[in-house]
Amino acid sequence: MTATDGSDLWLRRFHPAPGAPARLVCFPHAGGSATFYHPVSAALKSESDVVALQYPGRQDRRMEPNVDDIGVLADRIAPVVAPLFDRPVVFFGHSMGAVVAFEVARRLQEQGHAPARLFASGRRAPSTRREENVHTRDDDGIVAEMKAMSGTDAAVLGDEELLRMVLPAIRSDYRAIETYGPVDTTVDCPVTALVGDGDPKTTVPEADAWRAHTRAAFDIQVFQGGHFYLSPRAAEVIATVREALRGAVAVG
Repeated sequence: MTATDGSDLWLRRFHPAPGAPARLVCFPHAGGSATFYHPVSAALKSESDVVALQYPGRQDRRMEPNVDDIGVLADRIAPVVAPLFDRPVVFFGHSMGAVVAFEVARRLQEQGHAPARLFASGRRAPSTRREENVHTRDDDGIVAEMKAMSGTDAAVLGDEELLRMVLPAIRSDYRAIETYGPVDTTVDCPVTALVGDGDPKTTVPEADAWRAHTRAAFDIQVFQGGHFYLSPRAAEVIATVREALRGAVAVG
């Protein structure tokens, strides 16, 4: 793809692997950026073209308007991701990213593009809902939430100027995910739900409810840990994703 299609804004490759037999597309969590998936890219670079989404309003896109609606975000991402389906593709989304990946998959399947698998990590199913209002809190309230979830770099939380710079994007992300759903739609691809056994944002039953959102196979894997269980359990999570990528290649 060329820069004229907008992919240079949205897609990040930390370890380009144009000849890889499969592709992994990663969707960040609320307040997250593409760089969250740098370790995943490093671990899988020899066997997969790892592509991470960069949402507007953060890092090198910080001057762009934030997107505070999941549907709008998915509408903008889908045409950028569609050209990636020249080989088997696996989607991986964590927290808000799981829902964005799901909505992008729904849009792409209408065009004949279906991921080989969708990993929905750390997020309850689209048909479940909790009343949450983090996006309506003042700045201190949002910072407190970020600290509680332990998903934000301590250097950011300790740098007042940097923190104030990223807060608008974080608030926008929380607004997007907290006003989403519930929906009862489905995707055609297999879905694997991943969840920490101590996640305050997603219980195991809420993660298991993803099974109602696929017309294909479903499985769930429970890891020890909280909302960001995947950081200390990175080796296990990457092994799970690697197996899915190899399976996608085998099927073709």
